[in-house]
Amino acid sequence: MSEIDAHYTKLKIQPIDFSMANNLDAMQHTIIKYVVRFRDKNGMRDLLAARHTIDLLIAHEGKKNDDTE
Repeated sequence: MSEIDAHYTKLKIQPIDFSMANNLDAMQHTIIKYVVRFRDKNGMRDLLAARHTIDLLIAHEGKKNDDTE
């Protein structure tokens, strides 16, 4: 595992393995990744990135729902 990914080595399940096993999309995976690593990597910056991605997902899902109504 690279030095970049060292913050994931303590986990029982890697975020990518969890995401793949549960058929999550890219935004869902990104949210999980940021939340899981925030204490060991970028702190508040990762939480803010997760929140930003959640906002993007909400907007995307809202637009999708608007298109189907």
